[in-house]
Amino acid sequence: MLVYLIRRLFNVAATLLVVSVVTFGIFFAVPKLTGSDPALMYAGRETNETALAGIRVKMGFDKPISEQYLLFVKGIFAGRDYDGGTEITHCAAPCFGYSFKTEAPVWETMMDRIPVTLSLALGAAVIWVIAGVATGVVSALKRRTAIDRTVMVGALAGVSLPIFFTGMVAPAIFVYSLGWLDVSNYQPLTEDPLAWLNSMILPWVTLAFLFAATYARITRATMLEVMGEDYIRTARAKGLKEAVVIRKHALRSTLTPVVTMFGLDLGGLLGGAVLTETTFNFQGLGTAAVAAISAGDLPVIMGVTLLAALFVVLANLIVDLLYAVIDPRVRLT
Repeated sequence: MLVYLIRRLFNVAATLLVVSVVTFGIFFAVPKLTGSDPALMYAGRETNETALAGIRVKMGFDKPISEQYLLFVKGIFAGRDYDGGTEITHCAAPCFGYSFKTEAPVWETMMDRIPVTLSLALGAAVIWVIAGVATGVVSALKRRTAIDRTVMVGALAGVSLPIFFTGMVAPAIFVYSLGWLDVSNYQPLTEDPLAWLNSMILPWVTLAFLFAATYARITRATMLEVMGEDYIRTARAKGLKEAVVIRKHALRSTLTPVVTMFGLDLGGLLGGAVLTETTFNFQGLGTAAVAAISAGDLPVIMGVTLLAALFVVLANLIVDLLYAVIDPRVRLT
């Protein structure tokens, strides 16, 4: 297991290296080849050639692309100094550069936004996994009954309805019609836990509804397949109770594809739930990326991209390690 973990960590590092090379090339090399000037994007149009030349020197835009990339990687691990001639600005590690528009450090910008994204993604993940797996198992065990049909109709609706639609319908029902909840902007957990919970319930339910529907369908299909396996019939023939057969034998095998999906979905959402954050006006990583794309703020775009890639590869690593815990057959391979 230790050897496997070390090998997977090397794969994680290699993947992030490739992602960083590709994204840096897209965001900095391609514009330069097309004639765009990153210094002009940093300074704005109301500037002069002397100021642009100073910015190119300070930000390193005058250096070859390969040297710029090495400086960028060095900044992530060891920090970086930006020499403007009259003064030197030190960007402490991990340094992803400075925003073209706000001139704020990219890392600080992401750290200000990440609590919102973490709160949204992790809370919704708990709801959709529990609800999706539970309804999928019940639907499989009650196959071709009214319960099964009702669950599958609800799952089909959840898969079909877009986030921005359910994001408008949910407040209309739970806030304005029933009066169960209040509409409020994101409140930090450390400042007021109750206000934080109140601000997160609707976004959680809205986001979880989409994913729970998918998980219910996958769980049902996998559960039906597993229930027909030989080892399930053997367990029943040994006289085990049906609840034990389902919980200890069928459910553990069913969870393998669910865990795979969960790792990919959660890793992606930790990089920013763009539609949900936009619908509920949450200032998370997703809205930061959208704003940066609209403004052409390359350092912020690249920082969010690399952070999202880190979340995805780490989620995949955790999923691979969980396989051996969930399904004993994996330990024998």
